[in-house]
Amino acid sequence: MLYYMNELTISNIILIISGELLFFFMMIFSIFSLKEKESKAASRALLLAIILPIPYLLIALIAFPFQKEAVLFLIILTALVLIVLFFPTKRFKVAEKESPEYKYDERDIVFSRRHLKTETERYDEYYSNHHDKKKPDDNFRSKPGLLSPESNMYNPFTFASASASFIAVSGFHDLVDGDVSDTKVESDPLKISNYIKNWSKKLGALNTGITELKEYHKYSHAGRRKSYGEPVILNHKFAIAFTVEMDKYQVGCAPAGPTVMESAQQYFESGAVAVQVAAFIRNLGYPARAHIDGNYQVLCPLIARDAGLGEIGRMGLLMTPNLGPRVRISVVTTDLPLVIDDRNYEHSTIDFCEKCRKCAVNCPPKAISFDSRKEINGVSRWKIDSEACYTYWCVAGTDCAKCMSVCPYSHPDNMLHNFVRAGIRNSSVFRKFAVMMDDFFYGKKPKSLEILEWMRIDNEK
Repeated sequence: MLYYMNELTISNIILIISGELLFFFMMIFSIFSLKEKESKAASRALLLAIILPIPYLLIALIAFPFQKEAVLFLIILTALVLIVLFFPTKRFKVAEKESPEYKYDERDIVFSRRHLKTETERYDEYYSNHHDKKKPDDNFRSKPGLLSPESNMYNPFTFASASASFIAVSGFHDLVDGDVSDTKVESDPLKISNYIKNWSKKLGALNTGITELKEYHKYSHAGRRKSYGEPVILNHKFAIAFTVEMDKYQVGCAPAGPTVMESAQQYFESGAVAVQVAAFIRNLGYPARAHIDGNYQVLCPLIARDAGLGEIGRMGLLMTPNLGPRVRISVVTTDLPLVIDDRNYEHSTIDFCEKCRKCAVNCPPKAISFDSRKEINGVSRWKIDSEACYTYWCVAGTDCAKCMSVCPYSHPDNMLHNFVRAGIRNSSVFRKFAVMMDDFFYGKKPKSLEILEWMRIDNEK
């Protein structure tokens, strides 16, 4: 039996405020989601904004038997939920072997193997030593190929845009190295390190990190261009890694044309940063080489990880703190004395990837493992089926990026998502909760976003 509203107590007021806070939080979530063009998340947040405050307001405002007990119970329950979600949990031990003790041969990557042509000496030599790779490689070479007009995702305009950016990147290839000034300019390592970090941001870098160049950062042999098969000789002491952001909406169109268009654009942007920084250092009288798309002597993700820019996640990409894998990387190696950045092992990223598996669920060719990290060649990591991944690229005509688009870490770098990221870093329980909530708001298998209106060109007269 209901009675008229009683005089409000402090407990009732706390309950009302809690309900109002829930309402405002979910409304903010809905507004942010609308701005991000995430209609599903916006509608579900709006629904929760209406539903969640109801029990708080009813129990606080309508008098009934045992109302005080119900008010107290709901306050305690809410407090317990918040404590469980946000109470810091113990950090787990980082795997002891996260870095290889060997150099990777660039000739073994799919981007090098795709150029091997049948009935050539190079083709016969490679597959005489790698029998297991011949069948899958012949398979992906039989497909239309990246940016091919015969591919499934072909769009003449987005593909032509991507090709234009890749052509522009290739224009940098002869600029990655060059003459070093005879005049050496001395500088304080800390000040010049800060100068490079700030200038690189002005040039377009999102984040910059510095690490000592180690042997496992380098390829053993070149696998592309005229230097194919030659040993990589790189005696520089330091490596500078740069990340640039990929547009969230275009990545969200994955695996359609706008994604490869954006990918190529950011390879160009990151390449432009690296080429300029390398030239700057050579002008100071120190050797420096840029490592950019199609012209690498190093493994950029490992350098970026060791430079403190992120961790290597389930999908095999660098997971940055605020954008996840939604970045492109370039590197400059040099002898210019610099101050290296500490690598802060971010256990929460690896733990989140262990719990999430969303990239594996959404991977079109099922190239991403659902399992936990395993020790492979002495290194604890996730192994990607690169042949399956690249074969899909050759069928779709794009570099897919579906894994990148659905990753919960890929949400925009704003107040709302950074609040969630803070919870992920803080608590293992929150990480489990975040996985469930991401599936609820965005879907376990999010739909690809529609191509932007300005990209739609009608071919009919």
